[in-house]
This record gives sequence, structure tokens and C-alpha cells, in this order.
Amino acid sequence: MSLERAQIIAAARSWIGTPYLHQASVPGVGCDCLGLVRGVWRQLIGPEPERFAPYATDWAEATRTERLADAGFRHFTPVKLCDVSAGNVLLFRWRNGAPAQHCGIATSATHMVHAHEGACVCEVSLSRFWMRRLAYVFSFPDLSDL
Repeated sequence: MSLERAQIIAAARSWIGTPYLHQASVPGVGCDCLGLVRGVWRQLIGPEPERFAPYATDWAEATRTERLADAGFRHFTPVKLCDVSAGNVLLFRWRNGAPAQHCGIATSATHMVHAHEGACVCEVSLSRFWMRRLAYVFSFPDLSDL
């Protein structure tokens, strides 16, 4: 099976309006940023390749490990930071030296869909705020138009 960027974008956008709910991954009911990526994976590929252990909201600061990035390297294809394009999974750090702990899915080179606390899943601009914090970029496996 091969994926096309348009499928990834459509799947990500289908989550828009889903309320934020820590550790959830149910479209229209609730999700966090990781839950969004997990849900899009399930929609397009099938069962998740591994379970992400329960995590606190401050898990990255507490563990100081790159759990999101490590999972990204296991299941996605790395992409150069300067090559963001539609359908890529984006990982962000809140500050220099901190582990990446936020993710979204690019809908173009300039926009992404993401979930964040206190709001519903939405599509936003990849402004300077976001681009300064971009730490990793991945593409879904079996993307047909790399």
C-alpha cells in the first residue's frame, strides 16, 4: 500500500474541531497532539506499530529523553528540517536543549494541523514561532510521492 500526501492531509483535517484531551485519540471526541498522529496512522495504515506508555503532561522535561523522536525514527522516514512539505509529521521543542514534546501534521510547507491544550484540533500557520521550535521532520512510510 502506498500513501499520497492528499490522503494524509485529508485525514489530519478530518480531526479539526476534536477537543483536546490528554492521551486520547478518538476523532470528534478527544485527542492530544500525539493522539492526532496516532489516529491518522490508524486511519491510513492500520493498527499502531507500538503502544506509547502512559505519559504525564510534563513527561519530556521529567525524563529528558527524546521519546517522540525515537518513535519517529522507528516508524517514519526522517526528512531534513528545510524540506517540510504536506503530509510530514513535525516535532517541536518548547525551548533549546529540551526534548521534542509536541507534534503536528503539515498540510503544506506553511501550515499544520495540531492539537494543543485548551483548544480543539486546528490548522495553523507554521509561523516563525513554530519554525524556531521545529526539531524533527518525518514522512509517513510508503509515501508514494517523496
